Amino acid sequence: MGRALPFPYSILSLSVSSQCKILRCNSEYVAATLHLRGPERGAAFCTALRSYSLCTRRTARTCRGDLAFHSAVHGIEDLMIQNNCSKEGPTAPPRPRPAAPNAAHGFESLGICDYERSFLYKHGRPPGFQHCAAFGDPHIRTFHDDFHTCRVEGSWPLLDNDYLFVQATSSPVAKGSNATVTSKLTIIFKNMKECIDQKVYQAELDNVPTAFQDGSVDGGARPGGSSLSIRELSPGRHVEIRAGYIGTTIAVRQAGRQLSFSIRAAEEVARAFTEEQDLQLCVGGCPHSQRMSRSPRGRGRVPAETARALCREMLPVEDVYFQSCVFDVVTSGDANFTMAARGALEDARLFLPDAEKLHIFQAGRGCQLSSPSFLLLLFLPCWLHLEGSSPWLHLEGSSPWLHLEGSSPHRPKRGKG
Repeated sequence: MGRALPFPYSILSLSVSSQCKILRCNSEYVAATLHLRGPERGAAFCTALRSYSLCTRRTARTCRGDLAFHSAVHGIEDLMIQNNCSKEGPTAPPRPRPAAPNAAHGFESLGICDYERSFLYKHGRPPGFQHCAAFGDPHIRTFHDDFHTCRVEGSWPLLDNDYLFVQATSSPVAKGSNATVTSKLTIIFKNMKECIDQKVYQAELDNVPTAFQDGSVDGGARPGGSSLSIRELSPGRHVEIRAGYIGTTIAVRQAGRQLSFSIRAAEEVARAFTEEQDLQLCVGGCPHSQRMSRSPRGRGRVPAETARALCREMLPVEDVYFQSCVFDVVTSGDANFTMAARGALEDARLFLPDAEKLHIFQAGRGCQLSSPSFLLLLFLPCWLHLEGSSPWLHLEGSSPWLHLEGSSPHRPKRGKG
């Protein structure tokens, strides 16, 4: 019988008798596998499954006839077979449950600066996550898996919520070129009194630092200061910033003469903004007037077929990442853009909560290919908008966002209409 949600999260929503301890088994399994990603997870995943199975056997007597219990037992068997796990082998010791907060320990006992642990304790399930990325000329993958190519120049906000502010500054890839790239990224981790001081991270071309602007590498001297950290994955080219207190991981890369940004954010964090914070490329994508077609038409610096051959070496699947790669190589003449698209795809593979959403396929003019029930609704407005725009026109003039050196970015007042 099919399940409405993927195992094991579906069984967390089923009713459980008060004596049955299956929810504790579920929580221990989720906690043990929460950070297991990639092909090398095999042995640890099998250990977690054996521990899960052992936990269900220990609580079997009080769970007879319990739907959640029997669903878990069958789900474990299925996963053991799918992952070629032996029933005999090591198991992990049970993870201690977080103690309930009390007056003596306050937020520390609940782990308020460990977002995923705190969420699991409160809700009995792991939090949901969303992914956004900006790379190349620039291309935006939104939290909602929309994909736009933008002709923005100047400074634009990728994120602006209660916890984070991220601004990307774009400039022409070369003098006289229509193509723009992200040349500067500013990331502000806003003050959270229990956990971190406000921290500012800034990257520019040929300067991808492994420290915040004040020279620190963590969130400061507060009790949860270690919940914000930076690590270098490739010298001068790739850093990862972990903000465990808000369940968020950010990757900043430089490939060729452009910077790219990727984020895996907890859903609650991504949605924590007001109506006044409405301009966020990660949330709404590029404004309609700033969207471009990725069709490599017109005269470029590199023939389209040459660009396709270069991109195919890095990106065998001809999805939006491949389209973006071809577009960037054609318009810029720089083969390093193949690395930008590949890096963005690698980040998506790590950060996306649903691997089936990794590849997005769109028609040549940027309308996303969706399920048949939505195609008619999507095609007409997309066609009407794009038919009147030039795929090679870049916006002249200043950006609607201002930034003074040494200060936080400011939003100018906008008139009605």
